[in-house]
Amino acid sequence: MLQQIIAFIIIALILARLYWQKQKNYIGINEFLFWLIFWLLAAGLIMALKFIDKLVAGLGFSGSGIEVLLYLSVAVLFYFVFRLRLKLEKIEKDITKIVQNIALKDKL
Repeated sequence: MLQQIIAFIIIALILARLYWQKQKNYIGINEFLFWLIFWLLAAGLIMALKFIDKLVAGLGFSGSGIEVLLYLSVAVLFYFVFRLRLKLEKIEKDITKIVQNIALKDKL
């Protein structure tokens, strides 16, 4: 129970910071909505931890619900890193093309 309270306090602080960043226009509306939904979903999963424990036990896993959430979050983070790497690769290729075009125009 104490862990859940600490988690809710941390999420509340993160949401307050997120709102502040949106008010200062440091982040766009899409990024704000993405992180807002992400953190609200995280809070919902923390509230449903007992249900997740029962679900995990019913599926035959030996771990607790919090462990399953941790494993899922690590998998999602790896997916985000993969997507980010692909976007960076595309940006690097686009920059290379732009620099080549500028170099060719300057040469002429």
